[in-house]
Amino acid sequence: MAAALSPLAPKSYPELPEIEGVRFAAGEAGIRYKGRTDVMLALFDKGTQVAGVFTKSRCPSAPVDWCRARLAGGKARALVVNSGNANAFTGKTGAQAAKLTATIAAKATGAPQTEIFLASTGVIGEPLDASKFVGVLEKLAARAKPGDMFDAATAIMTTDTYQKVATVGVEIDGVPVTLSGMAKGAGMIAPDMATMLAFVFTDAPIAAPALQAMLSKSVQGSFNAITVDSDTSTSDTLLLFATGAAKRRGAPEITAANDRRLAPFKMALDVLLLDLAHQVVKDGEGARKFVEITVVGAASNAAAKRIALSVANSPLVKTAIAGEDANWGRIVMAVGKAGEKADRDLLAIWFGDIRVATKGQRDPRYDEAEVSQLMKKPKIDISIEIGLGRGQATVWTCDLTKEYVEINGDYRS
Repeated sequence: MAAALSPLAPKSYPELPEIEGVRFAAGEAGIRYKGRTDVMLALFDKGTQVAGVFTKSRCPSAPVDWCRARLAGGKARALVVNSGNANAFTGKTGAQAAKLTATIAAKATGAPQTEIFLASTGVIGEPLDASKFVGVLEKLAARAKPGDMFDAATAIMTTDTYQKVATVGVEIDGVPVTLSGMAKGAGMIAPDMATMLAFVFTDAPIAAPALQAMLSKSVQGSFNAITVDSDTSTSDTLLLFATGAAKRRGAPEITAANDRRLAPFKMALDVLLLDLAHQVVKDGEGARKFVEITVVGAASNAAAKRIALSVANSPLVKTAIAGEDANWGRIVMAVGKAGEKADRDLLAIWFGDIRVATKGQRDPRYDEAEVSQLMKKPKIDISIEIGLGRGQATVWTCDLTKEYVEINGDYRS
């Protein structure tokens, strides 16, 4: 039975413009689910450039290994993504399944295997029967078209309750280009280079090395600044594809990330990735609250981020938020355990614009009723002043509810 739509789900979806040079299709391969799409195919025009970032897990999935080995080539002609089975911790069988998937995709699309990228999401430890893609990918290749990105986003969902898509328009040297993306993820979210699965597409003519530099930087303030449950997936994959089709409309071909003409594109990429990352958190399994945690005054930016993530990943903090309890003592605990410099008597904590603690004790103007009303809102802002330096960082998380336990307790049932 499908999970109920997250109360934090978007009220509407953006209109996704067609991106010249990329086509999509989604279908049913019967990998795990019945009566729904579970595989998507994206086809790219010849010359499409690609960049990617992946999980730092020491137990990566077979598709992650496959993509890493082909990323150095910098070119992409096809992307195959399946849901229901992560093809992770499947040993040599998993590597063979990835190769068979690419072989089937190559035959279906005419693309060389070196330019085919793969991603899988779902149950870990169960062999993926890649033979189920036979015939399916051929049909998808035959009917792929630019306007089917939303359907593709639907096919890659697992415990997600809604499709995560975003789009941004920008100009490079006066020529309009488009960035659009999709993501999936609801649990096992504490990204370390990417989030479970995310794919971004643009018609901008940007070379792979420049794409890679921009992506690696942009991800730090977006996908690497979110957490749902502190668990980093074996399958984290974020790929950025640039078809270069805008070159025919006069857009300059850019080869270096420090090219000044890329400044608007970099900002647009930051906006797009942050939008998708926020959508992942808002669909956190069982989530009812979207939480923004900002730390200032830390010894360094890196220290601020570690403190913020310590708070964001604390089950005690997250369950208190689920219970609409402004239990700032749990935040003090999380700051103290982060392993970074902190001074109890310099610490100050705010919920929204209400200061609840200062100088090592409860704020003398603390009003329980006022804070309780604030905690009923769907978005909770927590600010923490460390008082030791100029380091600052913001991360995003969600609350931890009974539904999270139910979803994950029944995941393989």
